[in-house]
Amino acid sequence: MKQRVFAVIKDHPQTLSGRIFSFSMTALIILNVVFVLIDTMKSQPETLSSISRIVEVVSVALFTLEYLLRLWTADLLFPESRPAVARLRYVVSGMAIIDLLAILPFYLPMLIPIDLRILRLLRLIRLIRVFKLGRYAAGLGTVGRVLKKQAPALVSSMSVVVLLMIVASVLIHHVENPSQPDQFDSAFSALWWAVATITTVGYGDVYPITPLGKIIGAVIALLGVALVAIPTGIISAGFVDEINTKHKSDSTCITCDECPPPPPIK
Repeated sequence: MKQRVFAVIKDHPQTLSGRIFSFSMTALIILNVVFVLIDTMKSQPETLSSISRIVEVVSVALFTLEYLLRLWTADLLFPESRPAVARLRYVVSGMAIIDLLAILPFYLPMLIPIDLRILRLLRLIRLIRVFKLGRYAAGLGTVGRVLKKQAPALVSSMSVVVLLMIVASVLIHHVENPSQPDQFDSAFSALWWAVATITTVGYGDVYPITPLGKIIGAVIALLGVALVAIPTGIISAGFVDEINTKHKSDSTCITCDECPPPPPIK
């Protein structure tokens, strides 16, 4: 029974029942996100409010059952560990923490008396359920693996971007502060201009008016175009490597004298 349950609920299942389970949970998560958006409406029909409460109760019940089943089958997920150690490893894993946060706001008011104003904030935490999609969608898992592999390069490139933002905010503050003391009263307020300029957003709420400030702004904008494109290239290269690795793992050796013969079928 445990083997059958594990085959259904494990990540990226291969069986038909497992795929149906993944599709159903994905649809349920999307439905939860839709009702989180609906709940932000000031005036909504009573019917929608009732449906939202029903969806919340059903979702928490199913997510709780899923969490308990994954905890029960954790020894199959980590067969090299003892059952107690395997369950502990599962509890502290990233996806298990997300699963727990997805249901915890529902049970927390039952266990701890909480100010009613805090309950609205806890309802917003339901958005954490959207991160559960990474368990059921293979594409999101690929994104996670790419970001993990390219993390050192991404951190290095983003460090350069942050350094440029700090230098730009300090420079523009010293140049524009005499002319616009309200807009550039400190380097921290100038940092907003630096972020909008380097990312080429350009809201236009804060901008330089002095000739030297305009020159600095033009230089920072051109540097921002080049530096912000670096993380994009790193992520693109990571996706190419991930796709090539997957193709190599999926390919089979047709004729190779060096390959060992397959084991005999009993």
